[in-house]
Amino acid sequence: MKTPRASAKSQPWRSIATTATTAVTIALGGSTSALACPLCFGAEETGLVNGTQLGMLVLLGIILLMQGAFAGFFIYLRRRAKRIADIDLDIEWSKLQEGTSK
Repeated sequence: MKTPRASAKSQPWRSIATTATTAVTIALGGSTSALACPLCFGAEETGLVNGTQLGMLVLLGIILLMQGAFAGFFIYLRRRAKRIADIDLDIEWSKLQEGTSK
């Protein structure tokens, strides 16, 4: 007769121990040259390095553009709300002026 297996909920330490053992084995058994790409392993000025630098600059430009658009949108909303509030104030003031002249 088979014994029921323990569920993962009843023994959470087992998955943590397995993950830790795997990580330690990879860290101790792996060679540094096998774990690193040519860019990370110390390649100096290659096309891969230049491409990575250009890619980072493009992504930085996109981020700054999006942040600028976000800020610009809120500035637009603020100006629009102020303009609408001024129009509402002018309408209310003109209604008050009509009431006093009669």
